[in-house]
Amino acid sequence: MTDFDMLVIGSGPGGQKAAIAAAKLGRRVAVVDRKEMVGGVSLHTGTVPSKTLREAVLYLTGLTQRDLYGQSYRLKEEITVADLTARTQHVVGREVDVVRNQLSRNRVAMFSGTGRFVGDHTVAVTDATGQEQLLTAQHIVIATGTRPARPASVEFDERTIMDSDSVLNMERVPRSMVIVGAGVIGIEYASMFAALGSKVTVVEQREGMLDFCDVEIVEALKYRLRDLAVTFRFGETVAAVERHPRGALTILESGKKIPADAVMYSAGRQGLTDALDLAKAGLTADRRGRIAVDEHYRTAVPHIYAVGDVIGFPALAATSMEQGRSAAYHACEEPVNPIHHLQPIGIYSIPEISFIGRTEDQLTDEKVPFEVGVSRYRELARGQIVGDGHGMLKLLVSPEDRKLLGVHCFGTGATELIHIGQAVMGCGGTVDYLVDAVFNYPTFAESYKVAALDATNKMREVDHLRD
Repeated sequence: MTDFDMLVIGSGPGGQKAAIAAAKLGRRVAVVDRKEMVGGVSLHTGTVPSKTLREAVLYLTGLTQRDLYGQSYRLKEEITVADLTARTQHVVGREVDVVRNQLSRNRVAMFSGTGRFVGDHTVAVTDATGQEQLLTAQHIVIATGTRPARPASVEFDERTIMDSDSVLNMERVPRSMVIVGAGVIGIEYASMFAALGSKVTVVEQREGMLDFCDVEIVEALKYRLRDLAVTFRFGETVAAVERHPRGALTILESGKKIPADAVMYSAGRQGLTDALDLAKAGLTADRRGRIAVDEHYRTAVPHIYAVGDVIGFPALAATSMEQGRSAAYHACEEPVNPIHHLQPIGIYSIPEISFIGRTEDQLTDEKVPFEVGVSRYRELARGQIVGDGHGMLKLLVSPEDRKLLGVHCFGTGATELIHIGQAVMGCGGTVDYLVDAVFNYPTFAESYKVAALDATNKMREVDHLRD
């Protein structure tokens, strides 16, 4: 008989939800993670601290109030790292308590340490003192997450040259900064430091950024970031980064030299699988440390599952949670619906971006006809009240069956607002539902009605011409 029905390696969003789901189904469950990492990368260096940092930046800089009170408005003149981290530490501390409480309430055994396979049903847990303990389980879930990928040619010192983990431990707000990589994490940090007043240069080897997003939305974000004095160097590759007593010099292959107080690399993520001894369980990982799984999140060894960032795209806390729950249900032979194909994407830049469904470019490539309905925050009373005249909501509507094909939002509350579109699309609703619905006034949600009317008015014009 095994010690546990299910053993979860990693306590991030995917691991937590797998453990709790199995425990709710009456199984004996254990979770292995380092004591200082309860809640996983998401809680300590990823989603939660970076989003909390963003809130602190918005509050202390008064950035969102400047349209109302003038461009010089600031809540605090000299913002220190201590000001920013105080809020982060408070939130992370509270969230760790929540995770511990949830696991304990559901009678999930917690083992502090790192786990590695010694067989396909057995994991050795090594604690902080070096003591080792063997645990056996009928099913094992790998939810170890990722770490920032670090180019071997770069000398990281955690002070001048950093990655997206160590940037949270900065000693002071840099006056100037180079961010290498214009992916989601790079752009989120670029907008935060730009809001703090740092002169930010973003270097990206591709010709654009966030190419999975709607082009118009990305253009709007670029315009806002340039307004905050962000410089973009697209189509450029970093040849070398030199560390100097007073900062760093980033040298590009084109010959450009960019001096800055700090450099942050945001060059993708690497799966945390090196120390797992996967081979002893009959498993392998790819060169980015990712583990392949089937539609039930089973690995090549059927009783071992993998969920979250360690399996690759989309690598979001929200999807990781669902993957964990689905894996646990499947392992416990409990019926479970596959994760819905419509998943919202949220980017916590300043301002936020969020979308669901397809983009204009995708629909055009697929030769799917669509009409566009747009609502601009500056035309909404709520936009004027909160001081956001730049935001917008865009609906892509099928003229044939009037269903929503995509919803794209940019501005205050975008990541919350998108769920209205998600609900309508998920239930197979049409644009007419949004036209006829009554929304609270004044709200940003009202933008759905404005955009829906815009789209239906355009479709009516086409129909009238045909009559």
